[in-house]
Amino acid sequence: MFLLWLSMFGLSIASALLPFLPIEAFIVGGAAAQPGVPAAISLGIAAGAGATVGKIIWYQLARRGSESAWAQKKLSSPKVKAGYERWTARMEGRPVYAGVVMFIAASVGIPPLLAMAAVAGMLKMPMWVFVPTVFVGRSLRFGLLFLGADFAIH
Repeated sequence: MFLLWLSMFGLSIASALLPFLPIEAFIVGGAAAQPGVPAAISLGIAAGAGATVGKIIWYQLARRGSESAWAQKKLSSPKVKAGYERWTARMEGRPVYAGVVMFIAASVGIPPLLAMAAVAGMLKMPMWVFVPTVFVGRSLRFGLLFLGADFAIH
């Protein structure tokens, strides 16, 4: 079980960094290899933790990259700047709102979590909001996917 847990953690980091690697395919395989509710919860947490690590990397890249010449050039566009300022106004000083948006992205996938991780980094969302909402949202999503796959397979 530990090897499967560790594999799921590593694969979910890779999937979070490279969107063309769908973690859902690995979840179905994990559910086939280790059936049962305790395994679904444990593997859901492993996948959620790995996905969180991957999204923290995207968050940090966007946070540091927002000061780059390229980003500043993009922000000089009135349309891009207006959108950036609109999201900044919505998120700044409103950690509950920011957390809800991030939780929905993490658990449901709308808006896409990869994009929201980058937006959160650019807007400098506090890590104390970003990390737990992504972790809990992803762990719930993946745990439920494990349970669904387990139910369908067994």
